[in-house]
Amino acid sequence: MKHEFLETIKVVDGKALHIEYHQARYESVLDEFHASKYHSLEKLLTDAPKEGLFRCRIVYASEGVLCVSYHPYVKRSIEKIKLIEVPAAFEYAKKYANRRELDAFFEQREHCDDVLMAQDGFVKDTTIANIALLREGVWYTPKSPLLKGTTRQRLLDNGKIEEVQIKVDELYEYESLALMNAMVDFDIIQNKSIEDIVC
Repeated sequence: MKHEFLETIKVVDGKALHIEYHQARYESVLDEFHASKYHSLEKLLTDAPKEGLFRCRIVYASEGVLCVSYHPYVKRSIEKIKLIEVPAAFEYAKKYANRRELDAFFEQREHCDDVLMAQDGFVKDTTIANIALLREGVWYTPKSPLLKGTTRQRLLDNGKIEEVQIKVDELYEYESLALMNAMVDFDIIQNKSIEDIVC
């Protein structure tokens, strides 16, 4: 089966943000297929809308870029997250365009806004973001997320967050939670304890 992959890039007034991190991930995916050439993602985005906040969606496969589209972005409000266990066999190490399994996990959210996936007893990601947890003034992110997001990598490179294995039974030892992805950057869920956020 042919896999299609996805890059989601934040575009503000025609400028693609942190494009170098998206380029690096795109190339790392193609490297696994021994691709002979890469596109410059920045050059693909020369027709980006010149005003406003947009989510650029690039769909590609080993043989090339399939689609580039722009969508006005409205942030989704996330205040409560349901903790669920996902199968040990589930993997999402690459940002696949097919989100069928993630969508099925999302449907388990009940009255919450999203799910926080755990696997083999360790905390991973939500369906749309990596996470960071605050303890004693330091923000920690799971060392082995399902997907190593571009914002997560940038914040690690900048020393803003640190990696650590986070067990499910240690989750409530932390003080606060932030979501990380290309669109929200580092978004702290304000004025709520972990007990109030994760159910």
